[in-house]
Amino acid sequence: MKATIWHNPKCGTSRKTLAILEESGADVTVVEYLKDAPLRDKLAQLYRDAGITPQKGLRIRGTDAAKRGLPDADADTVLNAMAAEPILIERPLVETDKGVRLCRPQDVVHEIL
Repeated sequence: MKATIWHNPKCGTSRKTLAILEESGADVTVVEYLKDAPLRDKLAQLYRDAGITPQKGLRIRGTDAAKRGLPDADADTVLNAMAAEPILIERPLVETDKGVRLCRPQDVVHEIL
């Protein structure tokens, strides 16, 4: 199985999710999204496929998202902000041929393996 993880190596949950993927035998593509941010359209697709809104995929902790009103903003505004500032993307996002999940907690990844 192929899997892509939008990963931040400084994040413990992201590291644990990556370990689960590797232990499962998946062929993993690791995208360090802070260095190689997904395009706005890719983000929209990931959230749609995960069955969540961009607002649910918004990182609040450690960002100024709340101060900027992003949790209450429309999806387009949130996606534009995430594309411009990938620190606003909650991690890790994982995509396989079985679906997409925001893997918080990391065990959620088992749903798409």
